[in-house]
Amino acid sequence: MIKRSITDLLKGVRSYELKGDGFLKIEGLAIDSRKVEDGYLFVALKGTDQDGHQYIERAIDKGAIAIMCEHLPDHTKEGVVYVVVENCRDVVGIVADEFYDHPSSKLKCVGITGTNGKTSIATLLYSLFKEMGYTVGLISTIEILINEKKWIAELTTPDVISLHGLFSEMVTAGCTHVFMEVSSHAVVQNRIGGVKFSGGVFTNITHDHLDYHGTFKAYIKAKQSFFSRLDKDAFALVNADDKNGKVMLEQSKAVQYLYSLRTLTDYKAKVFSEDRMGMYLELNGHKFMTRLMGRYNASNLAAVYGVADLLEEQQNNGLIEKLSGLTGAKGRMEVVSYVPRVVVDYAHTPDALSNVLNTLRDSLEKGKLISVVGCGGDRDVSKRSEMGRQALEKSDIAIFTSDNPRSEDPGAIIEDMKMGLRNLNTSKLLEIIDRKSAIKTAITLASDSDTILIAGKGHEEYQDINGVKHFFSDQQIVKDILSKDI
Repeated sequence: MIKRSITDLLKGVRSYELKGDGFLKIEGLAIDSRKVEDGYLFVALKGTDQDGHQYIERAIDKGAIAIMCEHLPDHTKEGVVYVVVENCRDVVGIVADEFYDHPSSKLKCVGITGTNGKTSIATLLYSLFKEMGYTVGLISTIEILINEKKWIAELTTPDVISLHGLFSEMVTAGCTHVFMEVSSHAVVQNRIGGVKFSGGVFTNITHDHLDYHGTFKAYIKAKQSFFSRLDKDAFALVNADDKNGKVMLEQSKAVQYLYSLRTLTDYKAKVFSEDRMGMYLELNGHKFMTRLMGRYNASNLAAVYGVADLLEEQQNNGLIEKLSGLTGAKGRMEVVSYVPRVVVDYAHTPDALSNVLNTLRDSLEKGKLISVVGCGGDRDVSKRSEMGRQALEKSDIAIFTSDNPRSEDPGAIIEDMKMGLRNLNTSKLLEIIDRKSAIKTAITLASDSDTILIAGKGHEEYQDINGVKHFFSDQQIVKDILSKDI
């Protein structure tokens, strides 16, 4: 069991006021009062909807012996230590890093950020380094993996205390590398506070999360600030094909590298051909086949190759062969059936949907392209019309349906999607609110040579309706329909 004195935990904190015994030993940390146990330090974070200061008394009742806060409560309790800091969110990562004995410094930790491609790159890196013989950790939207131990992820990037705890478990398990997604929310909320990154990767930035950030400029700034955090001994690898790629590097002290499909850079990929079975491409002079589909996956592989090259002092034998054998993450261009070809993908932004549809169109040998597309409720409304336009414009048949409607009326969400259909042929549009029925209709309409894209949910195995998560897997629905179970 870990036990650290309060003064030890505050070593890296520049300014604080201590009320009580600083030599008191802490046995755990929590930012959620429900997770407090005996001997814990409770950190009263201020959030968008909740203020942890309101839960100080509850945390003490559950066993907290120390409180970190930005102002003392009206009534303090004898025997409880209070640490007052200017901003708990700025400090909690430093404290968590100290509590767990600086675990990220004992790992080669690489963060991947961007609108699209984070999960694919992180998962491909995890698989590649496992193939290269390393013990590896993964923190992604889909799952958290410590070598073979697996958890379902609740957030793209966990809360800062959980994150350092995971790093500690990885060190104990013998991990040498960890690859993790870094969301813009996590950067703004400082959920990566105290983390020592060996490198960072930028994929791209497109229209997303404006419901949270407010403006596209603020969204870009959030991504950029991740790279400004990197130390001078870390690397920053960015996609030169995105016009904002070099913006990410403007305030970064890290050693800078570029990857691209279009221009000569440190890591350059070129697609020679692609079909429904994969691609033939060249990467820094090496030619090989991959089962992955789409130019964006060629870009992802360039990033993966770059990270592998930058992390290793000498080229690993058989790296290209191992790259060639990699398969994608669950729900990322996942082929569930070949006759007809049915592909499940997480595409939930206009750019991602456009890329996937273009890839499938380019790989069609014959037949129609049918899409099943929805938009999430209680999320960025402004992207819905463009999602609808991309689906109808690039599909032979488009079916608008529910995604995760959450608290919204799914029919109203579809109406928002239809706002972008001016001057398009709406005779090839179907509206089917029930997602299972929409998938079944797509399969019924398809011939053996057709391709069906089911977009939006990807790896998710639930549908969120009015705050209740119902089991729902696009992949399983497809398998059941094709086996005539439903």
